[in-house]
Amino acid sequence: MSALSTLKDQCFTPFKSDIGDIELPAKFTYPFCYQPHELSQLAAKELQEHLLTQTFWQHDFSFGEPSKEGNGKMFGVLVVINQSNELGYLSAFSGKISDRNLLPHFVPPVFDMLTKDSFFLTEQALINQINDQVDALESNPKIAEYAAKLADIENSTEQLIELQRAKIIVGRKSRKSRRQEASQAVKDKQLSEQAFEGLLAELGKESVFEKNELKALKQHCDEQISAAKYKLMNLTDEIAELKNTRRQHSNDLQQRLFEQYRFLNAKGEYKNLQQLFKDMPHPPPAGAGDCAAPKLLHFAFEQGLTPIAMAEFWWGAAPKSEIRQHQNYYPACLGKCQPILSHMLLGLSVEENPLLNNPALNKTLEIVYQDDDIVVVNKPAEFLSVPGKNIKDSVYHRIKAQFPDATGNYIIHRLDMSTSGLMVLSLTKRAQKSLQQQFITRAVKKRYVALIDGLLAEDQGEINLPLIGDYYDRPRQMVCFDEGKPAKTQWQVVERTTHQTKVFLHPTTGRTHQLRVHCAHQLGLNMPIIGDDLYGVKGERLHLHAQRLELNHPITKQLLVFEVDADF
Repeated sequence: MSALSTLKDQCFTPFKSDIGDIELPAKFTYPFCYQPHELSQLAAKELQEHLLTQTFWQHDFSFGEPSKEGNGKMFGVLVVINQSNELGYLSAFSGKISDRNLLPHFVPPVFDMLTKDSFFLTEQALINQINDQVDALESNPKIAEYAAKLADIENSTEQLIELQRAKIIVGRKSRKSRRQEASQAVKDKQLSEQAFEGLLAELGKESVFEKNELKALKQHCDEQISAAKYKLMNLTDEIAELKNTRRQHSNDLQQRLFEQYRFLNAKGEYKNLQQLFKDMPHPPPAGAGDCAAPKLLHFAFEQGLTPIAMAEFWWGAAPKSEIRQHQNYYPACLGKCQPILSHMLLGLSVEENPLLNNPALNKTLEIVYQDDDIVVVNKPAEFLSVPGKNIKDSVYHRIKAQFPDATGNYIIHRLDMSTSGLMVLSLTKRAQKSLQQQFITRAVKKRYVALIDGLLAEDQGEINLPLIGDYYDRPRQMVCFDEGKPAKTQWQVVERTTHQTKVFLHPTTGRTHQLRVHCAHQLGLNMPIIGDDLYGVKGERLHLHAQRLELNHPITKQLLVFEVDADF
């Protein structure tokens, strides 16, 4: 038996459960938006049982505790048919576990950079040596001493130069005054022309002397600064050179890795990371190709296995910034995996992208209020506020068709596609300007009602978690205390049932997905909104509704209050 056959047998897992009555999917899973097939769910359940019972390796997944390091991990299962026409599944994890790429039961990485004597380990060792050299040189106390001395010299010389400039200004004013007085004395016959000419020559010499003084002072200061810089550069030039060398080694190593990550697709074609990302606006991000989905498909194609369905789930504590719920299913990320999987799925019959279908089809947009200047609507769930990349049907599209003569730009604010509730739109330019100002100054008061998955102990509170878009996985948002935009939400419990809590949410900022993230994040309510397909578990709908809207009429200035109850 060959090594490849042995590896295939080790990674191929027959189902333990009875699957005789389960119908195979007609097409392979669309990995960027999917509901796991019954076979994928069964495979995931069996893999999770394996994770709980295996004793070959140890990893702290930090169950139940928010982890600073984010010790949870994304796992994937790929249902396949082997060459003996047996149905089973493959398992994979994203990245490494306990600094290991290879673990029993799991498919290997597309490229194993941790193999003994690999170029990666050799280059990494060299880079680590440079790091040690840089650290040793940067720890020299003379660097801080010379840097402080240079700063003192620059500061003191700047002050001396400014004093000399001030002296020149005073001297210039004095000479001007003396010239004017002498000129008047000549007119009054109190000073001779010869004496006046002598005075002008003397004043000119004073001006030249002061300028030469400034020039000499600047030269002296430059010499002092250059000497101090030279002493400092003697210590820092070697560090800068080492850092440049390290940067070059790192770039070269990254390019070699990009070339080694070669992905096979269903048509038998290989492409590496450089080829796959050449038309992307960014180079391959860190970890590209090490996610579970590419590992699973590459191994299946390499071993002659037929992919049937796939799913990925999170296991353990969530990362510090992202929202990941233990055992929840998640789609493949767009930034890292879309270029790779788009290539790998060529040759497979894949499900249609559900996001290309218009979810607002056959839905009615209810008008709650209208006059000559504004219109207030009750937007249904799964209905775009503005036209999307692939779907034009939206609140904007419907209102524009209904009010074709409106002079305003209609849209003043937006609701997420999945969120239902009240929106106000402008029909005139003057209404648009007033409403925009009210939103900017936060004079508009909004109240949302949400049903969250769990029981809140407290009755009310406030959430302050800054948000930033996940660059590699749009439209997801992340919590980021370094670069995120401030986001604040006040909340109040309305009702508790057996396993759920209905809450009022009052956002004082309007960040993308603010309420969804603030509810789901471990530092927020730590309970996702029911039906949240991005930050919780997908359901029939997202149970989030913009229930109350309070604003001043843009023309009459009359206070307007609108309320529409949620249909959940």
